[in-house]
Amino acid sequence: MLRIGTVVMRVADLPRAVDFWTRALRYVPEEMAAEGDFAILGPADGVGARLALDVTSSPAPEQPSVHLDLYAGDALDQAREVDRLVSLGATVVDWAWYPADPDFVVLADPEGNRFCVIDTSRGTP
Repeated sequence: MLRIGTVVMRVADLPRAVDFWTRALRYVPEEMAAEGDFAILGPADGVGARLALDVTSSPAPEQPSVHLDLYAGDALDQAREVDRLVSLGATVVDWAWYPADPDFVVLADPEGNRFCVIDTSRGTP
């Protein structure tokens, strides 16, 4: 049986990305390459997918093919998490394709990698 073990994200500034994502997800560094070009972050309790950060010189795409969806419990939790993530360095993306009543907010990390914060009280598992 297959399962997602690690999601790999390309970044330009590894220390900045490690700082943001460890605080954003409350993850801990599990592995740091001696060359300073790769890091693996994981949940402190060891349960859940890991996030690998891989250094690149290419900028983050404006319309990524893949992105992270981060789940919040309800609209209030979503708003609190968006505020918290913005305080850590994320930016709210003025996304042209929002539906009329979205259950998600599009953000970008300090590297420009996009991700969404989802209000799961509206039916998302």
